Amino acid sequence: MDTPVTTFSEGPEDPFAVWRAASSVLDDRGTIVGWSKQAEALLGYPPEEVLGRKALGLLVDPRDNDVVLDAVAACVRDRGWCWFGVVPVRHRDGHRVELGCRAGAIMKGNSHCEWFLVAAPAEEVVQWETDRSVLDGLFRRSPIGLAVFAPDLSILRVNRAIARFSQIPVEAHRGLRTGDFLIQRDSETVVTQLREVLETGRSSISTEQPCVLRRDPDHELFVSISAFRMEDPSGRILGVTQTVEDVTDRYRARHRLALLNEASARIGTTLDVARTASELAEVAVPDLSDCVSVDLLEPVARGEEPSQEVLGTVRRMAIRSILPDAPEVMYPVGRTIHIPPASLQARCLAERRPVIDAHQEGVTGWLSKDPERAERVLSLGNPSLMVVPLVARGLVLGLLSLWRWRRIDPFEEDDLTLAEEFASRAAVCIDNARRYTQQHDTALTLQHSLLPHEVPSHPAVEIAHRYLPADATTGVGGDWFDVIPLSGLRVALVVGDVVGRGINAAATMGRLRTAVHTLANLDLTPDEVLSHLDDLVDRLAAEQEPKDEHFPQVIGATCLYAVYDPVSRHCALARAGHPPPAVVDPDGQVRLLDLPAGPPLGLGGLPFEAAELELAEGSLLALYTDGLIQGHKRDVDESLAALCGALSVPARSLEDTCSAVEDALLHDRPTDDVADDVALLLARTRVLAREKVAAWELPLEPTAAAQGRMLVASQLTEWGLDEMVFTTELIVSELVTNAYRYGEGPVGLRLIRDRHLICEVSDTSSTSPHLRRARTTDEGGRGLFLVAQLTERWGTRYTRDGKTIWAEQPLPATSAT
Repeated sequence: MDTPVTTFSEGPEDPFAVWRAASSVLDDRGTIVGWSKQAEALLGYPPEEVLGRKALGLLVDPRDNDVVLDAVAACVRDRGWCWFGVVPVRHRDGHRVELGCRAGAIMKGNSHCEWFLVAAPAEEVVQWETDRSVLDGLFRRSPIGLAVFAPDLSILRVNRAIARFSQIPVEAHRGLRTGDFLIQRDSETVVTQLREVLETGRSSISTEQPCVLRRDPDHELFVSISAFRMEDPSGRILGVTQTVEDVTDRYRARHRLALLNEASARIGTTLDVARTASELAEVAVPDLSDCVSVDLLEPVARGEEPSQEVLGTVRRMAIRSILPDAPEVMYPVGRTIHIPPASLQARCLAERRPVIDAHQEGVTGWLSKDPERAERVLSLGNPSLMVVPLVARGLVLGLLSLWRWRRIDPFEEDDLTLAEEFASRAAVCIDNARRYTQQHDTALTLQHSLLPHEVPSHPAVEIAHRYLPADATTGVGGDWFDVIPLSGLRVALVVGDVVGRGINAAATMGRLRTAVHTLANLDLTPDEVLSHLDDLVDRLAAEQEPKDEHFPQVIGATCLYAVYDPVSRHCALARAGHPPPAVVDPDGQVRLLDLPAGPPLGLGGLPFEAAELELAEGSLLALYTDGLIQGHKRDVDESLAALCGALSVPARSLEDTCSAVEDALLHDRPTDDVADDVALLLARTRVLAREKVAAWELPLEPTAAAQGRMLVASQLTEWGLDEMVFTTELIVSELVTNAYRYGEGPVGLRLIRDRHLICEVSDTSSTSPHLRRARTTDEGGRGLFLVAQLTERWGTRYTRDGKTIWAEQPLPATSAT
């Protein structure tokens, strides 16, 4: 078994220690009368060569006599342990040795005096003195606190820096413990750390912790503590030494910087005013304050421009507190608050500068009109209040109020600086969110005004639709759809797509949609409607000024226009560069109509062709824009197949069918710049019952008007509309007479009964009737004027074989179906 070896700690040792220093004794004549073994080892002279000889002649080089004699004179003058210095001494082999020496007088009887000298190499002495100076400096002049603890963790010694902390004299610390001048929480932390160092021998380095002194419990410091275990050369534990540095300013500066970084990351993650206000409150609690409220001016809370003239009313947007009963103390979110003119908050808004109230003076002012709530606030303690305005781009948006109840320290200027940084960043984010909300609301208002809010029910078709803008955040796009009632219970189904997206495309879409309505009211055929639209888009492109990359020029569009007649089941369709519609038969068979494609609108000069077909009752007509079928993970053929599959369930409701199409084609719809607007319009056809339609052909004879009156009167009686006979006879008489006078061939007469009574007279003439006010001297020209007076609506539509003049009358309330 190995024998344990005693190790000695590295470190400075006293060069004048008896066991290692060279020593000698001189009488009062300078004769050497004593010589130690250490002196022999240091200078090489054995005792027999030096005892009884003069030190000056033996040990001192003649060149160094003056230096040595000056030292002797100082010793004789003071006669005590008062001299220390470096003297040159001659080694036995002749070389010069610098020695650090201490000299002291030894008094004998009869006033006889001898001198005791101890010496060591000068470099050792200088090092030792330096070490002693460092140690002395640590205890006397160091700004860093130093405390030495015994193994039982009682204090052995402290330096003056610790004494300044504790306000207890240095010598009075001996025997005390940390709990005698630190509060219990902090004392327990220190003791735990010291005990761990004492037991494990592992030093602790720069551990930061709060520190509250018993003499000043209202202020919290932050200190950096290091500790190491003390051992003697044999390894025996002597205690533990602790250094304490006040890092309050550094800690708070670092803490403020961390809070600012956190605020940058957490405030303004969305373009939502309320969410941004909440993020501001979340950042400030609990690191800066115990409770926070964010209040915005009423217009700002609504996303409007803030009024700088009226700053007395705010809306509570966010609160956050470490107190569980904050909702009972603070005004709730959403509450409108009228700020008292004399309060700190009113002054903060008016002067646009922050205010600190460290002693609750402003609390009662803020709640002056709510004494019960003010009493609850004051019951929590002595709050410190700080109010900071929210200002962005020169506009006051609101204010940030911060309270401290449980914090030891009231708000200071550094806290105000940090709160201003929070408020500044948050104000810009809130203003951005406000501006976005304002622009978003404007865009939505535009879009909602351009698209139909609700598609009215129509006797010709059952309707369902979907509209999904590419930019879900703005909600605007260039796609549109329409269901437009036409004469004779016919209906126009329209789907269009303007090139581009966003508000520019939406504005162009609105102009095209208005044009489509106007053209539809003229009862033009689908191909004629598209031709007129093509001219319009061409003119719009010519009117637009050149745009930069941020405002692209919108010059192209596609459109599909269909007209369905529920009486004849006839459907006419034409498209301009638009995807073909799908038709689902009542038995569920799906087919894509092979319509002439036609060029996109805006190319100009190219013809459009219409296709015609008959649809069985209950057929489903699906019109859509290309955004539905242009998926980013599949080609158009795959998308069309998926569309046909989603449409092929005949008994399903139209809303369920719309949802099925969404699930089949839009589940992986991209949300980036490659996305496109989507419009889907589904129409299930209806057929008007035969008993609601009556049609006759009248010969082109003078008696045609009389025959028409007779047929109409009989039919109205059969329908139970006797009260409408007289008016309808007048209308039929005028329209048939007009056809007889200006038309050719037989005259068609048709009555349609639905929500209105529709009277139609057709002839083979293409002459256009005009409504005019006849002069008193005119014998005619009052027919159409009379028709216009007797009906709710009237108009003319042209067909391949001529024209039809129609007139609508509302049914009596008891007869309306």
